[in-house]
Amino acid sequence: MAYVLAFDWKVFLTIFASVFIAELGDKTQLATMLFATDKDVSKWMVFASASCALVVASAFGVLAGTFLSGYINEKILAYIAGASFIVIGLYTIYSA
Repeated sequence: MAYVLAFDWKVFLTIFASVFIAELGDKTQLATMLFATDKDVSKWMVFASASCALVVASAFGVLAGTFLSGYINEKILAYIAGASFIVIGLYTIYSA
């Protein structure tokens, strides 16, 4: 495993844009919005809690990807991920 210390803006912006677009309007954002409607709860607390949760969930994703990449070819993982998104999309359309 090689870890590069140099900051790669292209990689950063690609990942940022992908995650940002995926998170827009999802259940997590809606739940966060509902928590923010509570007048008795600090909006900064809602923001901090939701942000920490996303960071921890992302860390699990990185750890799982790192672990799986040691056993499964990267190209196969990409196919599995792509097929999974298609299946989830079809299920969502079917369920609507």
